[in-house]
Amino acid sequence: MPTPERLEAFIDTVVSGEHVRAITDFYHADASMQENSEPPRRGRDGLVAHEQASLKRIQSITTHRPDRVLLDGDRVAISWVFDIVDAKGDKRRLSEVALQDWSGDRIMREQFVYDSARAWHKLGAQA
Repeated sequence: MPTPERLEAFIDTVVSGEHVRAITDFYHADASMQENSEPPRRGRDGLVAHEQASLKRIQSITTHRPDRVLLDGDRVAISWVFDIVDAKGDKRRLSEVALQDWSGDRIMREQFVYDSARAWHKLGAQA
């Protein structure tokens, strides 16, 4: 079960833009991540590789500090908002809820839940 301090450290890492470090420092070696009802990606090394590849496809990402975080034993829910500037210079936004199962002080399983029809909707051209 994560302590509130450990959970806050995880959130701080993500908000600071260190998404790869968040995976290496806060996920179990055999952790899984899942987008909505897609098949999960498994294994921290694979999660890191996927995140690195995703970040290479964009110009920048801004992670907003979550306004809702629920901690209940080993279960955590975080309401995230991410803004990216894509390869074309367009700004896009994703609002999602991350549902996490922790084991000790590391994330074992995570599922992202969001409206697929509105995922990464365009906010306007980046100047």
